[in-house]
Amino acid sequence: MDSDKLLGEFLRARRELIVTDQVGLPQSGYRRTPGLRREEVAMLAGVSTDYYIRLEQGRERHPSDRVLHALARVLDLGPDATAHLHELAHPRPRRLENAGLPDQVRPELLRLIRSWPRTPAIVTSRRMDVLAANQMGDALYDRLEHRDNLLRLIFLNPFSHLFYRDWEESARSKVAQLRAVAGAGLDDPYLTELIDELSFKSADFRSLWARHDVSTESLATRRLRHPDVGNLTLAYELFTIGGSLGQKLIVFQAEPGSPSAHALDLLGSLSTPASS
Repeated sequence: MDSDKLLGEFLRARRELIVTDQVGLPQSGYRRTPGLRREEVAMLAGVSTDYYIRLEQGRERHPSDRVLHALARVLDLGPDATAHLHELAHPRPRRLENAGLPDQVRPELLRLIRSWPRTPAIVTSRRMDVLAANQMGDALYDRLEHRDNLLRLIFLNPFSHLFYRDWEESARSKVAQLRAVAGAGLDDPYLTELIDELSFKSADFRSLWARHDVSTESLATRRLRHPDVGNLTLAYELFTIGGSLGQKLIVFQAEPGSPSAHALDLLGSLSTPASS
């Protein structure tokens, strides 16, 4: 992946997702490609068409903050996508000297999550490798192929469409989070290797990756279907672990007294080793 082209690829992808009604332009005849035309984006952002074309083609790599703010407005970018746009335009050097070393989960964090008998919790790396899980976290993903990496799980395991009841929403969220992690730093060979693998093996991943969605979503609802306890509706919270090279703590909780809470209790009892 050529990092010099990321800004242009991002602008083109987001431009193609905007319809004329969103920006107050009349529909004007047949369009060979979806979304706004380059000249329309340029006009709405207050720059010349030639300048905007140079941005998309990677021939202009230093747009001003004023131009970036205007493009974010025209392309209807949220806070995460706007921050991503600024990073692509003005990438900062990243320290990757530890990128190839095994991620170590702090013993204090392991003790914490293992003390939660009815709360599924896992720790992931910046590439969404599962580095650690408590007993309930293990039970939640039990018997699922590729459970060692949440991206491989959702895109390379055909049964993920059964496990994730809102598969498309979950898949889009994970890809958007990966975009946020990757930023302009595609010089991390291990991250690039994962993206290349998923792009080669999964048409769904290729399609979602091409959208250039960006999100640092930290709170959501996940609807799952577990083979042993049935349907689960769980609050999903993601916490950044300070000083850990991008590790995240993911915690799942059910509404107290709900069918999902009872299902989690059942899952906990099934996963607890019988006393001898």
